[in-house]
Amino acid sequence: MTDLVEQVPEILLMGPGPSCVPDQVYKALSQKTIGHMDPAFLRIMDEIKGLLQTVMGTENRLTLPLSGTGSAGMEAAFVNLVERGDPVLILINGVFGKRMQDVASRLGAEVDTLEFDWGSPVDPGEVKKKIGSKSYKIVAVVHAETSTGVCNPVREIGELVRGGDSLYLVDAVTSLGGMPVQMDEWGADALYSGSQKCLSCPPGLAPVSFSDRAVETLRSRKSKVPNWYLDLTMIIAYWEGAKRVYHHTAPINMLYGLYEALRLLVDEGLESVYGRHRAGHERLVAGLEDMGLEMLAEKKNRLPMLNAVRCPDDVDEAEVRRRLRQDHLIEIGAGLGPLAGKIWRVGLMGHTARTENVDRFLDALRRSLGR
Repeated sequence: MTDLVEQVPEILLMGPGPSCVPDQVYKALSQKTIGHMDPAFLRIMDEIKGLLQTVMGTENRLTLPLSGTGSAGMEAAFVNLVERGDPVLILINGVFGKRMQDVASRLGAEVDTLEFDWGSPVDPGEVKKKIGSKSYKIVAVVHAETSTGVCNPVREIGELVRGGDSLYLVDAVTSLGGMPVQMDEWGADALYSGSQKCLSCPPGLAPVSFSDRAVETLRSRKSKVPNWYLDLTMIIAYWEGAKRVYHHTAPINMLYGLYEALRLLVDEGLESVYGRHRAGHERLVAGLEDMGLEMLAEKKNRLPMLNAVRCPDDVDEAEVRRRLRQDHLIEIGAGLGPLAGKIWRVGLMGHTARTENVDRFLDALRRSLGR
């Protein structure tokens, strides 16, 4: 029988995720599996918590990786904090704000939205007016909107929410590990991410962190958390304390990989990592502009790790992606929603964010465009 896995080619991953994985992480993933209650594994869990606190910029005790992708992190944040009838405000300027709206609505929340043009950031002035007109249990925003390459002003929004009764919920799926994330400084009460983007670990884990205020909200719920698998009141007992209580079988080898990925980030130095992403972004944008291509977002609003590039009207964007993958073994992403067929999404995430990868992509894109 043909071994299909052995035939998988080595692709330069420059889409919206997953990103390239360092050899050290692959090596960690391949280590021997042990039990999820083994003392050696529990020590690794404790180290992961500390490393996540460093990268997330928080001292929150409830900081851990959930078994699931970034979307599981999103669902966990809402499912643990929202009860039926709760007023929730979602700030939307792309696909993942829309997804927040969907998740909160399914839980029976009374969801209000503030929507902004895709390619533009959330306007704090509009947020200030909205939260001044109504009391919300949760105000939620995406830090790095993966569908548009736009960075939202999470610090400014946090200042508006701070001091009130609302919990501040932040999606950091694409930003964590690629640009500064300062959960405590922002006043964020719940924050979630994913392992497969700037952390450069394969998909499958969702780091989350809850403030003490969010934990108190969770513990004082009138109803049970409706999702058993993502119920943090039970998961906490597995990740904390001297006596661990079994909840579900943790993905042991994936956690080996996350441990190594986080260790690599911290050893490199977070400021150095952020600088590497920024330098790669600037090199990429300069090369794209040399080809006459334009970015979707204004310079001041752009993410370093996710670059939304306008496709010229006379170019078949899907054919360019096909050529990059077939002829050059490079993957980039397409536009979503109203931007489908109009942009390419070029990722410079984690281990992918290196000069040699930028140069290889620019050369391949020139050839694919015939420029």
